[in-house]
Amino acid sequence: MTTPFSSLFPLLFLLLLLTSSLIFAEGKIHITDDLDDVVDDEEDESWKEWGKKSAPSSHDDDPNPSDLNKMDMSQIQAEIAKRQSGPVFGFVKLRLGVKRTREMVSETAMQWTKVLKTGAVEAKFMGVDLSTIMFTMERGQDVSELKEFVFDQPEAYEVKIGDQVFRRPGDPPLEEVVEELQKKKKKTGPTTQSDGISKDEL
Repeated sequence: MTTPFSSLFPLLFLLLLLTSSLIFAEGKIHITDDLDDVVDDEEDESWKEWGKKSAPSSHDDDPNPSDLNKMDMSQIQAEIAKRQSGPVFGFVKLRLGVKRTREMVSETAMQWTKVLKTGAVEAKFMGVDLSTIMFTMERGQDVSELKEFVFDQPEAYEVKIGDQVFRRPGDPPLEEVVEELQKKKKKTGPTTQSDGISKDEL
């Protein structure tokens, strides 16, 4: 049995479809291809500078020759080191009197290389002997970060770059430490060669 309302359902459904399509058709946005009057001012300064070559550093912060006359040799070397941009190599002396194996020194060098890479400092460390690690750097301007990192390591005693030797404040020169260890060795008698002063190559 059909009711008068059941024949209206298809008609109501059709009417609903037509009105919804009209509503969605009115909601469409049309963008014309004529964009001559549109101004794009959303680019910031960093976007405009991207891809341009960096300007050479100004020489305003360079010390005058008269200032150099007032500086001592260590201050002049520090100024030169700040401006070092080429490759650098040097040595890290490890604390003496600590028993190490070749594998321990190589492992330390490898760990230091990996940790510095995560800090964006391109330095490579290599074991030289049981108390020395050599490093090379591509960018000399990262030397201060390297020294800071090395002195945070408890195994490191001093860093030598060229003729310059760097130690933690208050640490005696390496020669004094060697003399102290030799005096102790004489008092206690001869020991094996694994007392940390050995110069075995890796």
